[in-house]
Amino acid sequence: MTALAFEKNVFVNCPFDKEHRALLRPQLFCILALGFEPRIALERADGAEVRVEKIIGLINESKFGIHDLSRLKAKKAREYFRLNMPFELGIDYACRLYRDGEFADKRILILEDKAHELKKALSDLSGSDVEAHNNEPVKICKIVRDWLAQSMGAPPAPPSDLWARFNEFTAENYLKLKVENYSDEDIEDQPVRELINAMREWLRPFSETLPN
Repeated sequence: MTALAFEKNVFVNCPFDKEHRALLRPQLFCILALGFEPRIALERADGAEVRVEKIIGLINESKFGIHDLSRLKAKKAREYFRLNMPFELGIDYACRLYRDGEFADKRILILEDKAHELKKALSDLSGSDVEAHNNEPVKICKIVRDWLAQSMGAPPAPPSDLWARFNEFTAENYLKLKVENYSDEDIEDQPVRELINAMREWLRPFSETLPN
């Protein structure tokens, strides 16, 4: 891994269920549109690869980490709490705290659905900056944009522009896949690694306008 790759990689830790797709997709698009590279467990599938080792590898390769802890609360009786996300946040935080060199400069963004809800389940984060997206795709786009903008050499496109571009991509990607005989269900279930590649290709004409 090169130093440049580390400086641009953004580890994305979030739920992978269908309900969360509406939040994940604009988040991935925003990361790419700002010239960064999303790193997510779904980017590759290898049954022989131990999941936690994959996660550790992605965290080691990423200066930035976005951790969405909005799904910790069980929704019904006998449903287990979802602990993967806080576990991965802990790994990322420990990587920043206990390793030297570039790892000491790691940046972490913690997300929740409603403001101040997270501290009820994870009181150790009291006093930490946590952003609430209210399960609104347009809001998560703004939060991620504003957070990454702090590490850019010049102000990026305004949030409204990024949101408009995301919706334009979504419409064009849908039409492109329909022409290729994808069903609506196929498009809804488009693998993350294929979606990222499609976003990257669509954004290529804008890459020259990105600030360094």
